[in-house]
Amino acid sequence: MIRSMTGFGDARCNEEGVTYVLEMRSVNNRYFKSNIKVPDIAQHVEPQIEKILRSRIARGSVSLTLRIKNESVTAAYVVNHQALSSYLHDLQKAELPAGVSATVDLATLVTLPGICQFPDVTDDQRVQVTRIVCDIVDRALEDMANMRAREGQVLYEDLLENCRLMGDLIEKVHARAAVVVEEYHDRLSNRVEELLSKARLDLDRDTLCREVALFAERSDVSEEVVRLRAHIDHFVELCGSPEAVGRKLDFLAQEMLREANTIGSKSNNADIARSVVDMKSLIDRIKEQVQNVE
Repeated sequence: MIRSMTGFGDARCNEEGVTYVLEMRSVNNRYFKSNIKVPDIAQHVEPQIEKILRSRIARGSVSLTLRIKNESVTAAYVVNHQALSSYLHDLQKAELPAGVSATVDLATLVTLPGICQFPDVTDDQRVQVTRIVCDIVDRALEDMANMRAREGQVLYEDLLENCRLMGDLIEKVHARAAVVVEEYHDRLSNRVEELLSKARLDLDRDTLCREVALFAERSDVSEEVVRLRAHIDHFVELCGSPEAVGRKLDFLAQEMLREANTIGSKSNNADIARSVVDMKSLIDRIKEQVQNVE
């Protein structure tokens, strides 16, 4: 079954006083594109996140945001005592203007560059973060996949209904095209006989037959009707496929439009022309909906 490219999923986890919150959004895009935002402590997991996304999503622009809140003692920054001593030493050597006094505020000192540093991440912490992040990415993807599948069901029903209506119009065009040549023959024969009767001339029946045959060849849309039917059958078949078929459906919609345009250019009948207009309207709707299919 086809899937929509639009979806949202989230997942969270709390382990050892650390809370992980992940949100994921996907929107339409011709190809796969990812935008991953993670804290510094999880930067090493980004290539694995990208790999997981590519393995599960074929088409669409995916935005992933990970937030980590550490409420444990490991969240404390490390004070660089050497840098702090260096700042204090330089401040003590500073010469102030006469009559000016100053005090050193420790709270201000710790905001200076290099004083407070995030503690180094150990190998065990890296392994733990990787495990947790990959797990919540999987769960968020599953959540988003369910939403994309639900929207895909709506797209599936709408596309099939449009294909059904297209099939009705094709049968209408096919039935009408079968009698257009006969009507043209009758009109041409009556008109020629009317004109020649006034001039008292004989009509060469072979000439009339050749003219009707040329008209029949120019207005024959049987090949286009057959191809259009085949495109619709293939389109419906792909809609039921479990694979990502959005680009194939887009190509078939373009081919449908090409065949409809050819039928319109060949037709010399008002009823067929109106049916072609209705066809092209349906194809435009199909093309618009296909832009949402993965």
